[in-house]
Amino acid sequence: MPDLTENRKWWTLAAVTFGLFMIMLDNTVVNVSLPTMQRSLGLQISELEWVVAGYALTFGALMLTGGKLADLFGRRRAFIAGLLVFTLASLGCGFASSAGTLIAWRVVQGLGAALINPATLSIIAVTFPPRERGRAIGIWVGVSAVALVLGPPLGGFITENVYWSWIFFINVPIGVAAVVAALAFIDESRDTSLEQRADIFGLLTSGLGLFALTYGLIEANAHGWGSVLTVGSFTLAAVMLVSFIGLERYQHVPMLDLSLFRDRTFVGANTVTLLNALAMFGVFFYVSLYMQQVLGYSPFQAGAAFLPMTLLTVTVAPRAGELADRIGPRVLACGGQLLVAVALLLFARLRFNSGYGSLLVPMVVSGAGMAMTMTPATAAAMSAVRPDKAGVASAVLNSARQVGGSIGIALTGAVVTSGLSDALARGEARPVAFVKGMHSGFLLCAAIALVGSVVAFVTLRAPDRIGRHTRLPTE
Repeated sequence: MPDLTENRKWWTLAAVTFGLFMIMLDNTVVNVSLPTMQRSLGLQISELEWVVAGYALTFGALMLTGGKLADLFGRRRAFIAGLLVFTLASLGCGFASSAGTLIAWRVVQGLGAALINPATLSIIAVTFPPRERGRAIGIWVGVSAVALVLGPPLGGFITENVYWSWIFFINVPIGVAAVVAALAFIDESRDTSLEQRADIFGLLTSGLGLFALTYGLIEANAHGWGSVLTVGSFTLAAVMLVSFIGLERYQHVPMLDLSLFRDRTFVGANTVTLLNALAMFGVFFYVSLYMQQVLGYSPFQAGAAFLPMTLLTVTVAPRAGELADRIGPRVLACGGQLLVAVALLLFARLRFNSGYGSLLVPMVVSGAGMAMTMTPATAAAMSAVRPDKAGVASAVLNSARQVGGSIGIALTGAVVTSGLSDALARGEARPVAFVKGMHSGFLLCAAIALVGSVVAFVTLRAPDRIGRHTRLPTE
């Protein structure tokens, strides 16, 4: 007779991946729909960036709060609340008729995602023992990566054959199914080790700091890098983020437990995750625009072009998790970031008349590289902390990914726009100028990926020091 407890933990994993798939899908499902949205709603390029970055930024900035609330009130409860918020916000996005309305609802979607994501990973951490955690996290990363890369072809198909609003409406049945699965299969768990309370000042300073940083990067090209608005944004970001760290050092029960950062592996894994997202999120945004606005692909063709990346990620991520359980994360994450850097260098060689063969190789290489990086880094970070701190630890990790992604889009966009403007000033045709700007952006991203490889090699621990924390029973 099968062990019901053994089976239940895999059903729990299936339940959390429902919600995970939905929120990660919305990181990239809009990318190939951006030109259609631009025509439909009359969006400027900065508004297009905010449609993507507004979601990613809110997702990342509020992740710590989501993780803390999950530890305080219960991880299943936070997961379900996030699903409800996200599903309702998806309806709002689908019915949006202006740039401001769409961006506002995308921000609310980010709030729901910030409740869902840390709960998923912390539920896995308290459900699976250390010897199986890498495999479970590998599946978690695989589902996340599938959603990220399946977003473009799905968004393209829906935009081309139905209407762009339906890229948001499809979240409704997924959200309902996820709530039902959560009620049926997930046991409640929470952190009972300390008195818990909300950290309002921590939330305000961190959220405002990250928003100001991203706002400055996105708007700098429109207003000028030396403008009062741009310099003021960067100054506010620096003041708020420094204030956040100072506040967290002296809080009795901080939103962000700074003691987590005494562990070199935890710091390294989060840094690698941030750098990986910073390097790669711009690819989804600008390669999608490149394929449609320069090469003339339809939305579906542009989305389908990302499928090789999906297949490699799906195939590699679970195996990378199993291998990380045996040999540790260092070699895999280091090698994965090197592959990402190579892929970005290949993307930087694209021309205004490139064929699909020029896209295929970097798609394949980047898919393998992302999977080899994300799974070991995630497993290393979660194994470096006590399971009762899984909510906040997973929030830090996923916040690093989302904040890195939003800043990556803004930073890449700033470099692309600068290169585009310079090329236009020299009399280049706009398609050629766009490609030259894209080259500059991707070269910067390749350098960032190389830094991530070095960080992985230097900071991630040897195998015998991973997985030393034991699982606490769920409540």
